[in-house]
Amino acid sequence: MRVRRSVSTPLLATLAATALVLPLAGQAGAADPDARAAAPARGSAHMGMGVLKHDGRGAAPSGGASALATWTEGVDVSSHQGNVAWSTLWNSGVKWAYVKATEGTYYKNTSFTQQYNGSYNVGMIRGTYHFATPDTTTGTAQADYFVNNGGGWSKDGRTLPGVLDVEWNPYGATCYGKTQSGMVTWIRDFLNRYKARTGRDAVIYTATSWWKQCTGNYSGFASTNPLWIARYAAEVGELPSGWPYYTMWQYTSTGPTVGDHNHFNGDLSRVQALANG
Repeated sequence: MRVRRSVSTPLLATLAATALVLPLAGQAGAADPDARAAAPARGSAHMGMGVLKHDGRGAAPSGGASALATWTEGVDVSSHQGNVAWSTLWNSGVKWAYVKATEGTYYKNTSFTQQYNGSYNVGMIRGTYHFATPDTTTGTAQADYFVNNGGGWSKDGRTLPGVLDVEWNPYGATCYGKTQSGMVTWIRDFLNRYKARTGRDAVIYTATSWWKQCTGNYSGFASTNPLWIARYAAEVGELPSGWPYYTMWQYTSTGPTVGDHNHFNGDLSRVQALANG
């Protein structure tokens, strides 16, 4: 006679627990290569890439209090635009531009020459920006890398001061793993080094919600560093603490010819004044 053996209760419990922790076929997990691939490649960051995800998009500026301002149209570009049709932009009324020069201490814009020289050649006043990665190297090191790779300034009436683009981290933790005071220190180190190298106070590009979260709404840079605010809405809305007004406003990522369009808060003479320092 054959004896049928039963599986013990402890063994059943062990098998059940093991089944719970084994991923099903096709299920994304920590080791899933598709999950890892979702993060953008280092160097691909650009101004405002986190705005839609974190702040959303409202109506385009067309009226209300914003209409009281005199604006001069500008664009910002990076390598993801490739060769830019600068003549088309100029003929559409765009008079100034900012070009991404660097990111961290590991990336230089591969389209920099065409974009920086092309905007100048059609008559625009142009400058460059640095995408900050405060989790990779110091603010001082990144300021040096920026200045050494396109972020310098000259008083020729056509070159705007450099921009520190500090916003949501596209590669990881929103605030780059820094405390609010640590972030303020990092930004200060960058700004101090940039001014020591160029003689100019850099512009700060940011979004109010990020600035509140990651710096504690610090107001100490407002008296020296012009503000470039990011908000895709009909009104510029609340500004970070300390700044009574914005100098530039990135108001859309879906503009004509180049997506990222901006209003300078003033007429062309004010753009020229910023360039001259």
